[in-house]
Amino acid sequence: MSTVAIEYEYPRVMSVAVTEDSIAASLSDGRTVSVPLAWSWRLSEATPAQRAHYELIGSGQGVHWPEIDEDISVAGMLHGTPAARPKQLSTV
Repeated sequence: MSTVAIEYEYPRVMSVAVTEDSIAASLSDGRTVSVPLAWSWRLSEATPAQRAHYELIGSGQGVHWPEIDEDISVAGMLHGTPAARPKQLSTV
């Protein structure tokens, strides 16, 4: 018996809108996927101008916000993967 691995290709991001509450991506297959803004602590803390300045990366596989060094992938949004805030080092 042979096994064939099937590689799934996610739809591509066409555009993004970041509001006070959510990150919404319009996808190439006609869907719009939205996740809570709180899933990205960097975007949560960014200014509206920083949130509006994004670049599509990997031919639309994800989105990059250069001013705050944040990346979000279509796969991450569809799988429900929030960005973890880095742990603070204690100074004792």
